[in-house]
Amino acid sequence: MAMLADFERTLIRERTKAALEARKAKGITGGRRRSVSAPMLAKARRFIDEHGMTVREAAGVLKIGKSTLYRALADDDAQGDEG
Repeated sequence: MAMLADFERTLIRERTKAALEARKAKGITGGRRRSVSAPMLAKARRFIDEHGMTVREAAGVLKIGKSTLYRALADDDAQGDEG
């Protein structure tokens, strides 16, 4: 019985891997959607740079968490340094 369960688990693993590779080939990614879009991030930067708002104030105006905004700003800065 254990051999059958192990064989079935191996088949499930192979099918899952094949499905994920097929999705990747189509350009479909998994995971949670980002809560801060590019236009929202640009608006936040404008609030902070031009209007002198703090990150906490900008996050409040955009109705997102300050930690989320800090993370989005850091990710955007890191991507800007790479490319």
